[in-house]
Amino acid sequence: MSSRKEKQNAKAAKKAAQTGVWSASNTSRHELYQLSVQNVEAEIDFIDEEYERLRGKKANILREDFCGTGNSSTEWIKRRATNTAVGLDIDEPTLQWGMENHVEPLDEDAQSRIKLLNRNVLEPGDAAGADCVLAMNFSYWLFKTRDELRAYFKSVHESIGEDGVFFLDHYGGSESMQEQEEAKKVDDGPGRVFTYIWDQHKFNPITGEMTCYIHFKFPDKTKMMKAFEYHWRLWSLPELRELLHEAGFKNVNVYWEGEDEDGEGDGEYTATLEGEADPAYICYISAFD
Repeated sequence: MSSRKEKQNAKAAKKAAQTGVWSASNTSRHELYQLSVQNVEAEIDFIDEEYERLRGKKANILREDFCGTGNSSTEWIKRRATNTAVGLDIDEPTLQWGMENHVEPLDEDAQSRIKLLNRNVLEPGDAAGADCVLAMNFSYWLFKTRDELRAYFKSVHESIGEDGVFFLDHYGGSESMQEQEEAKKVDDGPGRVFTYIWDQHKFNPITGEMTCYIHFKFPDKTKMMKAFEYHWRLWSLPELRELLHEAGFKNVNVYWEGEDEDGEGDGEYTATLEGEADPAYICYISAFD
């Protein structure tokens, strides 16, 4: 006999399917992630504009390391008919979701200009020669030692195009070391409402290792717990700058977000050597020769 909880879940799933309202039973974790974590339009805006500022020309070839669903790569090829993109990731099911939901809906020309490859970022192979290489959403934190992270940075330096620029993002501040949860309601239209929960579950201040989860909750009380799981090392900006230089990059820029009149982030990032001691911040990094 089914338990009371199982019956409740089955009833909620049936109702969600009938009404089209999002629930844990009828929603993709990848779509939820894209809506709550990513802003590929703003990300590609920054990369496109900063590359042109640094190199005096438009970039055309993009490589998205740890690409997941290839969301950023897809946005890139929509910008110009001359743009091409390749995404690298070792998780085949996630790549397949990206193919079905991002690549296949594109027209024939756009599909010919994007590839999502099941490949280790340490061995880019024929994905070398890009104008821009991206390592976003702190994905490179999975490398937990200086030697491992330097080896990844060195592989990018060796495979990037002659005028290539390596772009990363970074999360820091005192709150990045706290074991805490942060919840945010996301409303993407009628029936597409959920709560995103960022769970900094465990942090070891001796090794810098941390375990984080992403959970999703829905108005019908259903939950998608540990939809995403991360085992990372929390790197500092000084360490990253040093390792990028050690890997061969001559120039490393850190871009700090400006503030609006209310003291909130304004979405404008400027290269600087002096940042604010914010309890939590996200910044961009570029590395190039």
